[in-house]
Amino acid sequence: MTRIDFYQINGDETTFACRLIDLVYRRGHQIYVHTVNADQAEAIDDLLWTFREDAFIPHALQDAGIDAPIKIGFNHEPGDHQEVLINLSGSVPGFFSRFDRVAEVVPFDKDSRNASRDNYAYYKQRGYSLNYHKIN
Repeated sequence: MTRIDFYQINGDETTFACRLIDLVYRRGHQIYVHTVNADQAEAIDDLLWTFREDAFIPHALQDAGIDAPIKIGFNHEPGDHQEVLINLSGSVPGFFSRFDRVAEVVPFDKDSRNASRDNYAYYKQRGYSLNYHKIN
């Protein structure tokens, strides 16, 4: 069964997402980052190019058709990525259960946190194991 982790953050969602992507990638996993729209996908894509000056984080936008261990998309099926889903979309994607692990980022703003509460309830009602991490 898919493991679901919620990360409550008190800062910039894009920066935290890049930190999480870097950490999960360094542990050897393929990642699909599911964003709310093209602008958010492109912002993460851009930041990952410069996020670590001492290391390269291989990634690509899903619609670019480039093979990479980290894909970023917003309205696409994740293709062959089935290890870790980092969900930034604010809603539960229909394909989440094919992943070994889902990381739900709980943003700072109140409206987005309410959407995350709905996601939490959705997973809980379906019997998924939920883990909660408060990140300062």
